[in-house]
Amino acid sequence: MTNEVKVVVLIGAGSIGQAIARRVSAGKHILISDIKIENAKLAANTLSEAGFEVSTTIVDVASKASVDELTSKALSIGKVVGLIHAAGVSPSQASPETILKVDLFGTALVLEAFCNVIEQGGAGVVIASQSGHRLPALTIEEDKALATTAVEELLSLPLLDLNNVKDSLHAYQLSKRGNSLRVSAEAVRWGKRGARINAISPGIIITPLAKDELNGPRGDGYRKMISASAVGRAGTPDEVANVAALLMSEQGAFITGSDFLMDGGVTAAYFYGSLATI
Repeated sequence: MTNEVKVVVLIGAGSIGQAIARRVSAGKHILISDIKIENAKLAANTLSEAGFEVSTTIVDVASKASVDELTSKALSIGKVVGLIHAAGVSPSQASPETILKVDLFGTALVLEAFCNVIEQGGAGVVIASQSGHRLPALTIEEDKALATTAVEELLSLPLLDLNNVKDSLHAYQLSKRGNSLRVSAEAVRWGKRGARINAISPGIIITPLAKDELNGPRGDGYRKMISASAVGRAGTPDEVANVAALLMSEQGAFITGSDFLMDGGVTAAYFYGSLATI
């Protein structure tokens, strides 16, 4: 392959990432990476059958060496023009320590690494979460620390000391708030390369993971959120992809460093509707 090939890197082979890749990768090569190669290969088969040129690799976003290997693999294929970072673990899947390492530290690693290889005119999206918008306000100093602390020092912040993190949901909220803040700060660095980076914070999106949540111990809470929301339903991966397509296209050329909350009004209900506690 030559360096004229344009590469979109998809990290996390789930439904949302695939939906975004379909919107933004026509005429480009999609490099699908996942912690489980079988997931990447399954997604690759689906996208290949839809006419896309695809390859796969393993990545552990919590490992700098692994993320660096991913960037090298992408550069061996062609010019990196797009990043879709959709990997992560949920509160029901992992411990607070693992969530902070994968969702927060891992995202910071990915943003830093791909800033160093993204082409001029390139763009990326990070999938955050509505949960980050419901974390109580942090101090100005804490916000800045989450946004700008050197990646290798990030998990050493007092705010993230496991003695200060209540549970997996709290770790998830901190991580997703951190994703939004990190994207804002990284947009400055990406801009120096003529590239853009944004975040999307979806609410409950119907994916295999969400179905597991709906049928698990947190299911009642999920259904309460859906019924209390202004829209009154869950979302779909394609709806998230519609927003990502705007953000990664020329139509979104004036948008960078932003976080787009799309949760059907669940967060609004938490602050001003039937889900409000104060």
